[in-house]
Amino acid sequence: MTDDLDTLSVNTIRGLCMDAVQRAESGHPGTPMGMAPVAYTLWQRFLRYDPRDPIWPNRDRFVLSEGHASTLLWSLLYLTGVHAVDPDYEVLGRPAVTMEDLKSFRQLDSRCPGHPEYRWTSGVETTTGPLGQGVATSVGMALAGRWLGAEYNREDFPLFDFDVYALAGDGCMMEGIASEAASLAGHQRLSNLCWIYDSNRITIEGHTDIAFTEDVAARFLAYGWNVTTVADANDLDAVARAFHDFRAESERPTLVLVHSHIGYGSPVEDSPKAHGSPLGPDGVRAAKRFLGLPEDEEFRVPDSVRERFAAGIGTRGAELRAAWEKRFEEYRAAWPAEAGELERIQRRELPDGWDRALPEFPPDPKGLATRDSSGRVLNALARNIPWLLGGSADLAPSTKTRLTFDGAGDLQPEEPGGRNLHFGVREHAAAAVANGMALTKLRPYWSGFLIFSDYAKGAIRLSALMELPVVHVFTHDSIGVGEDGPTHQPVEQLAGLRAMPGLLVFRPADAGEVTETWRYVAALRHEPAALVLSRQALPTLDRSRLGAASGVARGAYVLADAPSGEPQVILLATGSEVPLALSARDELASEGIGARVVSMPCWELFDRQPQSYRDEVLPPSVTARVGIEQASTFGWDRYVGDRGALVGMHTFGASAPLKQLLGKFGFTAQRVAETARGLLAAGRETAP
Repeated sequence: MTDDLDTLSVNTIRGLCMDAVQRAESGHPGTPMGMAPVAYTLWQRFLRYDPRDPIWPNRDRFVLSEGHASTLLWSLLYLTGVHAVDPDYEVLGRPAVTMEDLKSFRQLDSRCPGHPEYRWTSGVETTTGPLGQGVATSVGMALAGRWLGAEYNREDFPLFDFDVYALAGDGCMMEGIASEAASLAGHQRLSNLCWIYDSNRITIEGHTDIAFTEDVAARFLAYGWNVTTVADANDLDAVARAFHDFRAESERPTLVLVHSHIGYGSPVEDSPKAHGSPLGPDGVRAAKRFLGLPEDEEFRVPDSVRERFAAGIGTRGAELRAAWEKRFEEYRAAWPAEAGELERIQRRELPDGWDRALPEFPPDPKGLATRDSSGRVLNALARNIPWLLGGSADLAPSTKTRLTFDGAGDLQPEEPGGRNLHFGVREHAAAAVANGMALTKLRPYWSGFLIFSDYAKGAIRLSALMELPVVHVFTHDSIGVGEDGPTHQPVEQLAGLRAMPGLLVFRPADAGEVTETWRYVAALRHEPAALVLSRQALPTLDRSRLGAASGVARGAYVLADAPSGEPQVILLATGSEVPLALSARDELASEGIGARVVSMPCWELFDRQPQSYRDEVLPPSVTARVGIEQASTFGWDRYVGDRGALVGMHTFGASAPLKQLLGKFGFTAQRVAETARGLLAAGRETAP
């Protein structure tokens, strides 16, 4: 039952949220005020979470998908005394959120930014910016939790049984990514997943009935969810019953539909004005007066409220975590190898010998598509890294990402430990689910055609922002798609991915570079990577006479030099255009022109190299440079310079067989050689 201290605790949260937004003169006070009772009940009575160790592996996860309501989370982290964690995931003694942080909400260097930011503030389980991302990511967390239990739980040792809660609003429910993820969660029967739907019926433009009149509960029932409703967010007993209902559900994910009042207690309650603007000094005083708080006292936190949280989530969480740690030590004695794996997973380390038996590909002028060689390397890695798993957005036969070795299996409700996850035709959710799995420390990958990376861009961006080692595998990388036509031929996607800070984009030229790409990517701990692979076969290069494929680790390297070692022209290329550059080099050599071919599989890694290495690969004195890529030329200028030239795409593609397309768009050795000759002629004409 609700007592006066419960009421005071809820209203203290509301007061902190109002004051933080008002002090910043920016933010969203209404949602935290409306949902404070629900968040309080969850944290105080149900969440299995130890504030003194916010990275305890079996903790329940809380995701604030309506991230604009971040003051709600900041207030909870402050009031519960969550401890900070450093980048090496060692728990520190200082608070994750201090009163000064609350008072500097949305200001530079505050631990209370405008939206939850993973790795910036301890206690934030995932970055939630665009609406819908948080709930979609939570599906990956729930899948990973169930997978960990299936793989590592033993009789008498239930190490993993955590639940995942995500607080979402009307905006989240409108976003397509949430629908994709909810459908997948229903199929997977994730009974450890609970979405809390804050139905306050308000968006920025007005009441939701101007655009959103569907029956959300019926939709989720159709997805295969358990749905329970709370008629009044302020009814703490009804809220608690809803969470008990979730806990009792063993076959389906649960949606708790909560009817709330945005800006509860303020003069703008149930109004769009409560959504995205401070209440103003008079509005804050009026709301505090309604709530029974001192009108002119800011950031007030009674000792009794702190004590209430300490006696609730603090005591419960500490006991649960201590019991789990004791159980894990007993588990270690009985199952030492598995315990060692779990410790490596938590540290994002790989098993000993993880890169043994990676396939080697002999020279072959016919070669194979880089998607095919990638599939072989991926399978070799997955045999040695038990927690490497993933799948595709319904394209595994084309992206070659299916794990085919004995025991890999399909990750389904009846086989929760499978390694192949069928995302369905849901690119955006697939990327977000992979993020959630990475946040739970598994090593996930997902795949699709490069053209469809646009559908997933928001979640890819968040994997980079959060520094998660997700592998985004994209095939059908160019106009090499051929007859499928311009709708399926990526042109600007490479430039878009390369423009994203923190994302490593690899476009390997042959099977050898594919092996080295995966070798580099598998060892990443805090960076995502996008692998861009060909549909068509590419020659497997003879490394006995060309540069070693290990040069991938430096981003770009000299693949073939001019006979004299002093090139007159440099041909730079990625992926399927590298063999083209080699052919042009041979044509130029027959005319006595010395050309260097540079393979550039990863621009980002090359840009990180010392200037001395970059100058060694691309001597500043050689200004005749030709960049070659079946994609937009955007960004290539920084490598070819003002005196260079580009052979690339300046339009969309066309529907035709590949050989016809190469001729139409100029991807021939003759065109590249002609471009190089033109640069050399122009250089002679301008020479003093």
